[in-house]
Amino acid sequence: MFDSGDRVLLAGRGRTFFVRAGTGSFSTDRGVLDLDALLTASPGDIVRTHTGEEFRVLVPRAPDFFARASRSGAPMLPKDIGLVIACTGMNRNDRVLDAGTGSGIAAIYFGGVAGKVVTYEIRPEFARQAEKNVADAKLSNVQVVCGDVADASGTYDVVHLDLHVSPDIIRHAWSLLVPGGFLACYTPFLEQLFTVMDTASGLFPEVTAHECIGREIARGPRGTRPSTRVCHTGYVTVARK
Repeated sequence: MFDSGDRVLLAGRGRTFFVRAGTGSFSTDRGVLDLDALLTASPGDIVRTHTGEEFRVLVPRAPDFFARASRSGAPMLPKDIGLVIACTGMNRNDRVLDAGTGSGIAAIYFGGVAGKVVTYEIRPEFARQAEKNVADAKLSNVQVVCGDVADASGTYDVVHLDLHVSPDIIRHAWSLLVPGGFLACYTPFLEQLFTVMDTASGLFPEVTAHECIGREIARGPRGTRPSTRVCHTGYVTVARK
């Protein structure tokens, strides 16, 4: 069952809604949903609108927060976040430092994998939004810090940066990593990629840069072909201490 205020995903015929349990009624083009009824529902149950339209009750997962949570900016795409997780081998034993929190989407993905995530966001309004999203995701192992990652201390197994990088920030990240730990930097432009690679190459024995490319496949009555959406999003540089 769900507590009052919990985020719930309602999936129906061609429509999906991201709602809060126990907050009255919710009007849709398929009818009115009683959100108070979700307090006694379990994942997988069916609820109906006043017109009889059925919706399946689901617990939101990280991709649902990417698609539907309130945003303070453009988050990394799931495919790029997945590349960071895969290339660093992030796991439940890891302490992760994340910087450039934004809406907290990457931190939510990391929180579902790592043991502890500390994420830094220098803009107070962004940090507040991230805290709300993390709370909605019910991740007690994710801590949002409103501050400059340059002031971060401690030791971490993975440091992830999604911000305007500088040589000083790369050097500071190196100092926070345990031996064998990974730095991962997401950069949207080649100039920032060069800053990361040039600085990291003088500190880390292993530095690898990846272009983030992915294409959806569109299938319709006329046939199947790659989607015409832009497939390039940015670059992820991974370095191991």
